[in-house]
Amino acid sequence: TQTLSLNFASSGQINWVTRSLFKLCRLTAPTRCDEVLASPLPYSAFTSSSVLAADFGAGYAKLNRRVGNGGWSPSDSDRYQWLQVDLRARKQITAIATQGRYSSSDWTKHYRLLYSDTGSNWKPYRQDSNIWTFSGNWNSERAVRHELQHPFVARFVRFIPLDCSEEGRIGLRVELYGCAYWADVISFDGQGVISYRFRQKKMKILKDVISLKFKTTKGDGILLHGEGQQGDYITLELQQAKLLLQINLGSNQYGSIQGHTSVSSGSLLDDDHWHSVLIERYRRSVNFTLDQHTQSFRTNGEFDNLDLDNEITFGGMPVSAKPSSGGRENYIGCMEAIHYNGDNITNLVRRRKVDTSSFHNLTFSCAESRTFPAFFNSTSSLQLLGRTDEDTVSVRLQFRTWNPSGLLFFTPLMPGGVEVSLVEGKVTVHIYVTLGKNTRVDISSGSGLNDGQWHSVHFLALESIAMLTINGDEMSTVRAAIPIQIRTGGDYFFGGNYLSPSQRSFQGCMQLIHVDDQLVKLQSVEQGMLGSFENVSLDMCAIIDRCVPNHCEHGGKCSQTGDMFKCACEGTGYSGATCHNSMYEQSCEEYKHLGRSSNTYWIDPDSSGPLEPFRVTCNMMEDKVWTTVVNDLPAQSSVSSGSRPEDKTVLTLSYSMSAEQVNAVTSSAEFCEQHVAYMCYKSRLLNSTDGSPFTWWVGRGNEKHFYWGGSGPGVQKCACGIERNCTDPRYYCNCDADLSQWKEDAGMLMYKDHLPVSQVVVGDVHRSGSEARLTVGPLRCQGDRHFWNAASFNTPASYLHFPTFQAETSADVSFYFKTSASHGVFLEILGNPDFIRLELKSATVVSFSFDVGNGPVELTVRSSTPLNDDQWHRVEAERNIKEAVLRLDKVHREARSAPPQGHTRLQLFSQLFVGASGGQRGFLGCIRVLKVNGVTLDLEGRAKVTPGVKPGCSGHCSSYGMLCQNEGKCIEKYNGYSCDCSLTAFDGPFCNDGIAIILHNYTLAYTNDVKAKRHGLQANLDHSNLGHFNDINPAYLRLTLMKYCFPLGTLQIRYNLGGLREPFTISLNHRNMANGQPHNVNITRQDRLVDHYPTVSYTLPETSDTEFNLVKTIFLGKVFETGQIDPVLIERYNTPGFVGCLSRVQFNRIAPLKAALRTGVPSTASIQGVLVESNCGASPLTVPPMSAVFDPWDPDSAGAQFPFNEERVSRDGVNRHSAIFGGIIAVVIFTILCTLVFLVRHMFHHKGSYHTNEAKGAESADCADAAIIVNDPAFTETIDESKKEWFI
Repeated sequence: TQTLSLNFASSGQINWVTRSLFKLCRLTAPTRCDEVLASPLPYSAFTSSSVLAADFGAGYAKLNRRVGNGGWSPSDSDRYQWLQVDLRARKQITAIATQGRYSSSDWTKHYRLLYSDTGSNWKPYRQDSNIWTFSGNWNSERAVRHELQHPFVARFVRFIPLDCSEEGRIGLRVELYGCAYWADVISFDGQGVISYRFRQKKMKILKDVISLKFKTTKGDGILLHGEGQQGDYITLELQQAKLLLQINLGSNQYGSIQGHTSVSSGSLLDDDHWHSVLIERYRRSVNFTLDQHTQSFRTNGEFDNLDLDNEITFGGMPVSAKPSSGGRENYIGCMEAIHYNGDNITNLVRRRKVDTSSFHNLTFSCAESRTFPAFFNSTSSLQLLGRTDEDTVSVRLQFRTWNPSGLLFFTPLMPGGVEVSLVEGKVTVHIYVTLGKNTRVDISSGSGLNDGQWHSVHFLALESIAMLTINGDEMSTVRAAIPIQIRTGGDYFFGGNYLSPSQRSFQGCMQLIHVDDQLVKLQSVEQGMLGSFENVSLDMCAIIDRCVPNHCEHGGKCSQTGDMFKCACEGTGYSGATCHNSMYEQSCEEYKHLGRSSNTYWIDPDSSGPLEPFRVTCNMMEDKVWTTVVNDLPAQSSVSSGSRPEDKTVLTLSYSMSAEQVNAVTSSAEFCEQHVAYMCYKSRLLNSTDGSPFTWWVGRGNEKHFYWGGSGPGVQKCACGIERNCTDPRYYCNCDADLSQWKEDAGMLMYKDHLPVSQVVVGDVHRSGSEARLTVGPLRCQGDRHFWNAASFNTPASYLHFPTFQAETSADVSFYFKTSASHGVFLEILGNPDFIRLELKSATVVSFSFDVGNGPVELTVRSSTPLNDDQWHRVEAERNIKEAVLRLDKVHREARSAPPQGHTRLQLFSQLFVGASGGQRGFLGCIRVLKVNGVTLDLEGRAKVTPGVKPGCSGHCSSYGMLCQNEGKCIEKYNGYSCDCSLTAFDGPFCNDGIAIILHNYTLAYTNDVKAKRHGLQANLDHSNLGHFNDINPAYLRLTLMKYCFPLGTLQIRYNLGGLREPFTISLNHRNMANGQPHNVNITRQDRLVDHYPTVSYTLPETSDTEFNLVKTIFLGKVFETGQIDPVLIERYNTPGFVGCLSRVQFNRIAPLKAALRTGVPSTASIQGVLVESNCGASPLTVPPMSAVFDPWDPDSAGAQFPFNEERVSRDGVNRHSAIFGGIIAVVIFTILCTLVFLVRHMFHHKGSYHTNEAKGAESADCADAAIIVNDPAFTETIDESKKEWFI
């Protein structure tokens, strides 16, 4: 017993108590809709297609009953049998149960369910976008119950057995569960409109709840409409059998704010079945639900209220509607359960409380459908009889289909035939006669007729004319002459025909079939009284729109046939069966670790999430990777004043992406910055007399900020105010001093949660003489905190847990792992019985298993190499309604298509366990960047509070160390790695950027103190003295490009390590290396053995020293040190010195170019002249010879800039006078050289030695040509005057 005591003092309180008691009673009353509906019915409420015998009748098919022969059995156990229950009134059905025939071998293993309000025009029960097949019984006694995922309302229910027990036949006892259903029904004839008038003439509505149910055979019509004089409106209408909701909460008169919003839902809604609609709106947020499918969206514009005038109408447009709203059809069909903001409109209509004066005949019942459709699948055919031996063929029908091709009908002629088919979306007719000379007539009409809508076809062949009319448009009828006399055969085959095997079978629906101008009664066909059929479902149209809702994600285009759909992902940036997988990496950081260099890339921070990919600039020249997002504000943009002194100037910045995309960059970055600069001339920036700022900026989330670059949140200062060095110490910004001279306040904004800058509001430019210029640089963000987010699992029982996630129609999981264990569970999430599990099954096998209700499915991929090698491996698993895919290291892949029938929605409810779960052996090792449906889980954050799991993971160099090139050293970091290039001649994030210079008669000298018994040299050289290496003793190594010997441009190495009277000389290649092409030199020495590339070995004389001690100086270009180190050679080849490109120079661990050009590197390098850094070292090592005019390394090329100005060459790159003179010199040199060679051979042959009368200096010349040239004053003067090399 319960006692309720109340004290109240006013009628208002009484009303409140009354409402509270009513709600209390409603909450405590039973609300479960689970009553037994079939068993109480009389015997006559059960009917069937046939019965085996009287005591096997349909009326005995009641659950757990043993009367009669214990249940229903039909005369045949084929697929055309059915058992029907008449509930005597419309009921809501929530569950069903079946049982075999009592104490027998007869039961039904699988069945389908149909329902109807009238006993005709049946609708199949659908689930997971398919006509659902229920699992039945496996014995005769146990009842199997199914709770319906989508309860329905109907009076008639049919069970369609699909297969039965192998030992017996079809046997069935059934039960239906649910509750009573009642609703007022109103029939609309296209003329009548319900007008619901408001209590006030104008309504400002903040919240709406509108619901109704409708059924119709018309594809167009207004369901409801309301509008206001200010332009607000709401309209719900059918357009081409789709439901369209249009809302406008207001647009301004200038058109800058457009409030119109339009959302479409559903398809094939003209099927004469009930559909439910629910519209819920609060301010701009709207939920639009059609038949349990909800779309959530926000209306356009900036207004929240729906302003309506006077009324809202149902079934059509009001008489008072604006002319612009006209031209639409009123609704024809039925509606029930119309509710508008708490008012039951259908009940008000029945009570005559609303205006229904436009109805000619208002009825509260819904007329039965007059159509009798037939549903065809790929194996269906329907045979009808027509007139025989007639000269006329006349067939009319309506069809709807998604398939582009299929046979509509075929009729044989005597002899020949007529085929009317759908071919690529248009109707095509083939008329052919095979008697005597073959005759064929082809006509076609229409296009895009496979759109799922009803279309009519009328074909008429009369005497010598054939006519084809589509959709009743007589004006577009196609006619063709028939040169033969038609004689009909009398048979008509619809949908499929064994006589025409080349034609595809039709998949879809047909209705209103006319043969010989007579409507065919398909009811008689169903009863076996007329024609015949095979695998045709009569009195129903079960066509399904598999593209509504659209399962193609990210804007993929859906196309379909009768039994499947496919997605076209071109241009979306995504791939896969449903366009689910992003084609791009998540950040610049990820591109870097794929070995990419600085460039512009597409990134997708949320992978498979809703955010679209976008382009950013990735700068990978530093240890950290910078992501740059530019805006459209030019540097030093002038700030103009407003029309009134109190007006502020607003400068709005647009970025190359949406605000959500920019926020994704800043959210995942470790650090962000944006440079701002305010140049002022008598224009104050922040601080005014009352303390309020003159200028502020708007950042993320449209928040205002009152600090400037170089300062921080909450500090209304500029950089100079923080550093206390402003122009006027009384102010915190240079511009606040209000001086009549140009000043600037600039600095970095570095609080990334406030970035980027989207607006700058400037307030002090209206005064006379005030000027300002604003610069807002690009947003620059560094790092990716998601990419290195990792956790280490140290015991087999270690695990992390996260909240469950939605995975009904699609789900994806991706992560990196590294381990030395051979097996373990990566992650698992459970449902009932659904689950997902990813597991390392063995040292080479990864497994992805799941269950969506159809039984467990397992995909495995096998690696050719062990996965427990303590290196990073990537796993990607995806499951959608079309397929499941497992990928390993982007190389190994397995896919499994989803079954055509069965469950498609994955129902999960447990937490997501990463590591051990349910007593299974957990994963031992590291997991990194774990993403679920595009969201990166914070493994480190959860690991910090979980025993047995440590945040972070070490050992990245084992997987990524090979990216460090040219002997760069991989350095481990907490959240990644870096390449140390300090001991190489290279630069860049992976030590693969060669450092190069352009030399022209200048010198780079590097002083060092190092001992080296073994040394190596690497240089990339062009067109002289390349390099000179000497120590404090008279020892040196020299590389020289010989300009005067034959052949010209020979490269020479000269060694003198001590102990030798003359230096040891090696000519590396007897060909011209001063040819404009890049060349690579690599020299190594171990004791007296010298190698160079291509590999050739030389041995120094035994008297030579083996140590190159105390290296003092490295010269690149001219050598300014003389003494006992080849003084003649230095003097000779220092004029004019090396001209060309030097790159990648390294002597042991010394990199002189890096020391000279890179800041932050300890250096004792000195430069004589101007040193020009170049990218010439990045050029390929083999390029075709080019003219000096176009040679980027040649100082005379058009694009080169050097601190000298020599005379130009002719257009083809050759000086004509020099060429003639050079030819003469070459002939003289060649003659002398030949003579000297002959003398040398003669002297060595006779005496073993010889004496020469060469001029002074010849003993140190490299060849006879060089001796003559060096000692010829005229020749030397010629060179000095022209400073040109002579090429023949």
